[in-house]
Amino acid sequence: MPVFIDPSEAKSVTAQALENAGVTPANAKSVANALIQAEIDGQSGHGLARLAAYIEQVKCGKVVGDATPKVDTPKPAVCHINAELGFAFPAMDKLVSLLPAMAKAQGIALATVNRSHHFGQAGFHAERIAKQGCIALVFSNSPSAIAPWGGKKALFGTNPIAFACPRDGAPPMVIDMSLSKVARGKVLVARKNGETIPEGWAIDANGEPTIDPDAAVKGSMLPIGDAKGAALALMVEVLSASLTSALYGFEASNFFDTDGEPPAIGHSVIGIDTTVSGTQFAERLELLLNTMCEQEGVRLPGQRRIIRRERVLKEGLHLTEATMKELKELADLSNNQ
Repeated sequence: MPVFIDPSEAKSVTAQALENAGVTPANAKSVANALIQAEIDGQSGHGLARLAAYIEQVKCGKVVGDATPKVDTPKPAVCHINAELGFAFPAMDKLVSLLPAMAKAQGIALATVNRSHHFGQAGFHAERIAKQGCIALVFSNSPSAIAPWGGKKALFGTNPIAFACPRDGAPPMVIDMSLSKVARGKVLVARKNGETIPEGWAIDANGEPTIDPDAAVKGSMLPIGDAKGAALALMVEVLSASLTSALYGFEASNFFDTDGEPPAIGHSVIGIDTTVSGTQFAERLELLLNTMCEQEGVRLPGQRRIIRRERVLKEGLHLTEATMKELKELADLSNNQ
């Protein structure tokens, strides 16, 4: 049976579990906000399924729970943030607070993050920038999960990308995708729930198709668009790791266990002022989107997310009994240690 909880209560319980494990209140609040927003948006692979691993990684030092991101602005249109091996979300919060003003002042701006960790929904960060009046392009690498096209051994991460742009009188349009055919988090959720995965999601260590999530984790996720998707994953490694001096996917440790050193991956975000080349952006955008929607069966990217948010406002956040039980146990367990 589903369990309904007020999102603010879910954030509070999640933050408390993190605090009790040694995360500072500010960082715990930042992480909890991102995890619960992922649950609200229907992206459970970036939500509470991550909490237990986060807590264990704080306890063993793989994530620095009291890290304070360090900001450097070497050029007027460039900002670099060192996450200091802590959670990605405090660093991304800082980025979101700085980048739009830089973009509006310069026309376009770049913000990079290194020594970071899993940053959740790429669209979560892009949308917050778009709400401040800028177009956002977001990139992140992640631990190896996709083989180069023609290969068998995972080398690139699933390397999410997101795009968001502001709209007049409507929420920003958000495009958010992993460069694997599905986010790796969905495979891990299936493994946790004892379920198989659809054929076409992954290959095993021998390069053979698999529906076994364990074999998929040991093998490779398949990229969207086959060779084109693998090329995009390479592009994101360059933007997120080469450009930021972060670790590549094949160098980074797993987001989900306590083995190894901190993953220390990277992110890059580009912000663009919508008035940089004229004042007709909003009008032209709406023409494009309205023309799309004139066709039967067409919906804009991100519409399901908006519908889910409206439902959560009315009904509360829907969690499974197992997720709610684990959340409370984690908070109690953390409190007793």
